[in-house]
Amino acid sequence: MGPRQCRVCNEAQSKYKCPSCLVPYCSLACFKRHKEAPCAKPVSPDHSEAASQELPVDRPFNIDGPRDVVQQGQLELLASSSEIRDALMDESLQKLICKIDGSADPDSDLEKAMEVETFRLFTDKILSAIGP
Repeated sequence: MGPRQCRVCNEAQSKYKCPSCLVPYCSLACFKRHKEAPCAKPVSPDHSEAASQELPVDRPFNIDGPRDVVQQGQLELLASSSEIRDALMDESLQKLICKIDGSADPDSDLEKAMEVETFRLFTDKILSAIGP
């Protein structure tokens, strides 16, 4: 594959590709110009089935009681916890959380995830961070 032309300025040879949408660009200035508008990774026809599985599942939002809602102060505690941020760096934990979030049967997947030690330790960290 030969050199490509910058798709931002259309003047220079591209040396780089946007990490999000893979558009070729030649310089930091062109990258900044490109990023002025939101971009996304292109979906290839080969991956259309996988992409459809990543779409959020439309399901009812049920809350049993006010104690089931995380309050703003608790969310701030979670966001400021380095222990939780460090735990979220684990790729397998990220995948497991995404699987539960996008599941058609999240209760069942959550129950299965609780058998995974990494996930169970993560939930314990969350519960201790937000308090009783």
